[in-house]
Amino acid sequence: MDELDLKILSILLKDARKSYREIAGELGVATSTVFNRVKALLRRGVVKGFVTLLDYAKLGYKLTALILIRVSRGKLTEVEREIAKFTNVTCVYDITGEFDVAVIGKFRDTSELSSFVKRLLKMPYVERTVTSIVLNIVKEDPCIPLLAVANYSRAETSLNASSTASSAEEAGKTL
Repeated sequence: MDELDLKILSILLKDARKSYREIAGELGVATSTVFNRVKALLRRGVVKGFVTLLDYAKLGYKLTALILIRVSRGKLTEVEREIAKFTNVTCVYDITGEFDVAVIGKFRDTSELSSFVKRLLKMPYVERTVTSIVLNIVKEDPCIPLLAVANYSRAETSLNASSTASSAEEAGKTL
């Protein structure tokens, strides 16, 4: 993946509805170049799809909850797959620490959240849950600035290369 791919991805992250022609004009490349790059990114699985970001509170889902779950040994994947099927669930994370799974869900009210947690506790192999209700959403954005990540990665690679070169020089002096 090169810098042009990262620029295309950055534009799509800001507005996935932009046409390939608009992206090409912004980047000063041919429309076919953008089309082929996006097609390759989709084929390689870098781009998983295009989604609309919603304000769930405006749709009536006023509660966001973080639910930590402890699962019986050997049944983690099975439990995670079942939890991922629930419509209120937006994220399922396999985690380390005292608990095995972290779930983020959206709920209309505490009654809906309570029913959800009770369903979880009735599931085979779910040993324990701890639920936290989000009071304020400070940031809820699935995107990270790709160009900043790319610049950091290049700087890190450059540092590692110069460090390796310095080590090789030092090794040569000691021989």
